[in-house]
Amino acid sequence: MDTDFIVVLVTTKDQAEAEKISQTLLDERLIACANIVNPVASCFLWQGKIDRAEECLVVMKTRKDLFAELACRVKALHSYEVPEVLALPVVDGSAEYLGWIRSTLKQ
Repeated sequence: MDTDFIVVLVTTKDQAEAEKISQTLLDERLIACANIVNPVASCFLWQGKIDRAEECLVVMKTRKDLFAELACRVKALHSYEVPEVLALPVVDGSAEYLGWIRSTLKQ
């Protein structure tokens, strides 16, 4: 069963930024849930060099049609020049959980 739900991944510089972004998106009903994983060891190429950082990973649940607005809000709230904002499709899930997400988000 394909769904109209997505999981959005966002990394942040620290717990405070992860909580600020999550709280704002929850208040605006752009996400139904955010899980903050701290710390996450990140390795990446940035400006031609391999870099490493300790970050927080925020895992958010939402609908696909809210992604553009969510991404815009994350970029406005985020301290990074190029924040990670990735959407992954939810291909299936329990009817009760998906129903809860649907009822929580803005229409």
